[in-house]
Amino acid sequence: MNTARYRLGVDVGGTHTDLVLLDTTTGELAVEKVASTPSNPALGVLEGIARFIAKGVPPSQIGFFAHGTTITTNALLEMRGAKVGLFITEGYRAVQEVQNQARDGNLFDYFYSKPPAIAPQRLTKEIPERCDHAGRVLRELDRDAVRRAVRELKAAGVESIAVCYLFSFMNPVHEQETRALIHEEFPAVPVSLSSEVLPRIREWPRLSTTLLNAYLEPVIVRYVADLSRGLDAAAVRTQQRFLMQSNGGVMPFSAAIGGGRTVHTLFSGPAAGAQASAYLAREDAQRGLVTLDMGGTSADIAFIEGGAALEVTEAVIARRQVDVPALDMATISAGGGSIAWLDGGGFLNVGPQSAGADPGPACYGRGGLRPTVTDADVVSGYLNPNYFLGGAQTLDLAAARAALETHIARPLRMDTIAAAAGIQRIVDMRMADEVRVFAAKRGVDLSAFTLLPFGGAGAVHAAAVAEELGIRRILVPPRPGAFSALGLLCTDVVHDYIRSELRSLAETTAEHAETIFRELEEAARGELAAEGMSAAEARFARELDLRYSGQGYELRTPLGGLSLERLTAASLRAARERFDQRHAQIHGHAAKERPVEVVSYRLRVRVAVPKYEPSEAAAPSPRNADPIKGQRAIWLDGTRLQASLYERGRLDVGAAVVGPAIVEQFDATTLIPPNWSGRVDRHGNLVLARQ
Repeated sequence: MNTARYRLGVDVGGTHTDLVLLDTTTGELAVEKVASTPSNPALGVLEGIARFIAKGVPPSQIGFFAHGTTITTNALLEMRGAKVGLFITEGYRAVQEVQNQARDGNLFDYFYSKPPAIAPQRLTKEIPERCDHAGRVLRELDRDAVRRAVRELKAAGVESIAVCYLFSFMNPVHEQETRALIHEEFPAVPVSLSSEVLPRIREWPRLSTTLLNAYLEPVIVRYVADLSRGLDAAAVRTQQRFLMQSNGGVMPFSAAIGGGRTVHTLFSGPAAGAQASAYLAREDAQRGLVTLDMGGTSADIAFIEGGAALEVTEAVIARRQVDVPALDMATISAGGGSIAWLDGGGFLNVGPQSAGADPGPACYGRGGLRPTVTDADVVSGYLNPNYFLGGAQTLDLAAARAALETHIARPLRMDTIAAAAGIQRIVDMRMADEVRVFAAKRGVDLSAFTLLPFGGAGAVHAAAVAEELGIRRILVPPRPGAFSALGLLCTDVVHDYIRSELRSLAETTAEHAETIFRELEEAARGELAAEGMSAAEARFARELDLRYSGQGYELRTPLGGLSLERLTAASLRAARERFDQRHAQIHGHAAKERPVEVVSYRLRVRVAVPKYEPSEAAAPSPRNADPIKGQRAIWLDGTRLQASLYERGRLDVGAAVVGPAIVEQFDATTLIPPNWSGRVDRHGNLVLARQ
């Protein structure tokens, strides 16, 4: 039994790495914020841990470590993955070239080109073998051809191999035999099998997802090894080390290495914040939340309805298809470090380029010369140059003004304050527009939703975004700047499994469906045991992917009841009714007279781990210092106002704040404009309402 005192959540962002340490004895949280180290993100993580240790935290008492990372995302965006070879069924090497015949971006772009192939044709090997749609072997695997191909790829310097055979999701034997043969010739090479990565119909999504897994697995293996060595050297030797997944759950370090799960970390970074929102703001999560995670390089948007974040099973990242369960999120290049610039026509733009952590915004004083959103916020008086990160870092106001003056104000013949207001207006409108479009696509009515901002810059810009969207309520959590890191202490171990088998729902018996689910559950128990998790504590949730006969897409439809209960004919009839309801909700119509097909069987396994439980904030104390610590001039939309300055830590439960006001704390700043007011609720959240 793990009796260690502390639990640690770490979120690596583009500008800062946030760490939240939970003392399980007292329930208190400690926060550290350090500069990210893009060249090796593990260094920033270890620097933050070293600060906790320097403050007296015994490293041996850190018994749980959970980590949200963008290491695979950045490797894909920057094309820094492995050199990949591909084994594919003979006659089908063109699948990677044809893809699904869709064109991303502008349909009328005469200069359009696809992203470069992860496994170019010279590294693609056709293997004689074939199974039919039911998994029956039509042609045996040519083992000699596999051996020859492995030797050729090894000589070519391949670092990872993907295997994707036709209909392997119905019969994985040929892929499994191929892996064994590969390891006979090339023992150390990672091998990604499509029957493990994505055992699902549709050839291109399955191939694309498998290629991405092969491309990124060596990256995550190196990173996890570096980080593990660093944790061991720092005497943080807990075996409970977890990575955040795209689906909002965590998985052990070991699960990310092999087994086809590397690709599940592609949306690891933003998922923790959405998970924290659903868990920590439970009452509002039931009614509806829009989350706005505005960090240093980007802004991530998600919707929470009915207490849970919306999910998708198909996504595109860096123009590449990846079909794994993920929280439904939108990301735009609108962060504090987004660079403002003028295009050839003299129009002001913000992003997508970012100053990142190095050199960072001009006001950081690290050599950055281009103006950013953070520089505009400093010049407008929103950020206190002497109280950034609680005073740990001093911002250079003169450098921020000089950057705005040189690159924006002077070329546009306007003053610096107007230039700053223009930058803020653009980034605020971009975030609001993205929320509006995102909501329209998901059929979400924003009128009753609450905006939950977090990230270092989220609470600064939240009111402007809410004004544009007509949202009248904002919930600012107690630690907005470290909210994603806290989310890593608020989730469970979650694994997703899928198996495709196309069949009419009317012809699918409860016994047949039960057999498939039991096989998936047995595989899940085996993986949990290999990861050192207790399968006895696992909870299983079953779903069917259903569609009307002839449709080209399907909907995830949950099956009611517990996995311990055997499926019945009534269970399948209820699933059909639930599918009709979901189809009407999402697409605006249902065809109840049409036959329905089962496309895939899905299983989600969840193993609970101890989580942070928010407690009610302490009652007001007469000994607390006055929360108002002064006044400061700010410029809101170019208009000069006097704002009251509040210290967040001195605001008791029930305390009221009336705009214009600035609320400062170690990890974030909250801007409260005129016509807005705030009150601290019983959990320490600052709830803003438009008057």
